[in-house]
Amino acid sequence: MQIDSRRLTDFAAAIFEQGGSTAEEARQIAEHLVEANLTGHDSHGVSRIIRYVEYLQADNVVPNQEITVVLDAPAFAVVDGNMGYGQSTGGAAVDIGIDKARQGGVAMVAFRNVAHLGRIGAWAERAAAAGILSIHFVNTTGAGMKVAPYGGTDARLSTNPIAIGLPRQGQEPIIFDAATSFVAEGKVFVANNKGDTMPPGVLIDHAGLETTDPAALYTDPPGAITTFGLHKGSGLCLMTDLLAGLLSGGGCTAPETKQLVNNMTSIYIDPERFTDNEAFQQETDRFTRWVKASPPIAGHSEILLPGEPERQRLADRRANGLPLDETTWQSIIEAARRVGIDDPTIARLSGASS
Repeated sequence: MQIDSRRLTDFAAAIFEQGGSTAEEARQIAEHLVEANLTGHDSHGVSRIIRYVEYLQADNVVPNQEITVVLDAPAFAVVDGNMGYGQSTGGAAVDIGIDKARQGGVAMVAFRNVAHLGRIGAWAERAAAAGILSIHFVNTTGAGMKVAPYGGTDARLSTNPIAIGLPRQGQEPIIFDAATSFVAEGKVFVANNKGDTMPPGVLIDHAGLETTDPAALYTDPPGAITTFGLHKGSGLCLMTDLLAGLLSGGGCTAPETKQLVNNMTSIYIDPERFTDNEAFQQETDRFTRWVKASPPIAGHSEILLPGEPERQRLADRRANGLPLDETTWQSIIEAARRVGIDDPTIARLSGASS
């Protein structure tokens, strides 16, 4: 089915507001999730609504939380999210880094104890829109332990994404956003909802054998996702967990932890404090044009920079609607029911029969 993004945003916002969030926070969460779908990151989109409601009802996320600045220095800060929604508290933490980078040229913010932060590329985009280059390392506690280390047979790591955003004057920024696992766990979740298979090499079952069945990740005992790039991705996944967990004080992946908690260590850089802005932009343009001029191989029409595929999907999905599978759609309706929205209201908000 194709769903209008504005209608879906309103529906999602109503669910979170009914769940106890202010209208402002509910809209922030909904817009962030729907934007993930618009940019093609369905793994971090509205399929998460049912999980967020489950977290809420288990007291694993607290609506309407504000951040606490635990440690404040001119060039760095440690910030606690107090287990608020990542979509509302994340912006406040990123803005601290932006402000400090503008003042001192470079800043670091270690952000701990926050519920799911959503699509991490959105935070790199927020900094880039302010003219700030940023690098983000994110980990998840044991509740997100879905990834096997290279050569291992069970999950001992999390998907641990890295995002990097580089601003470009008068042009769209370059945004790299990727899990250090072969794929984000949400992509396996979405594939399972759709009844699709995963590509070879992405998953192993509970015995450590390769499988293409996404359901293998959710069996008891569970399978695991592999890291990208064999030992290289495994090493990067490990280091991301350490950087995010140690510097924030939020800790690293731990099997005894059942609550999903994100931690994020971010570096913010004001390019104008390092080099002439015109030279910075000219060299960025020269280099990216040279890379994009590579003759494409069969099956590729052009060379795309990080962030360009997302913008292409954004334009298409805003115009034509978001593709949603029936399982995800029904999970959103179930989430609405769980927070106490009645069926006639669900039908009105969703624009479809419940």
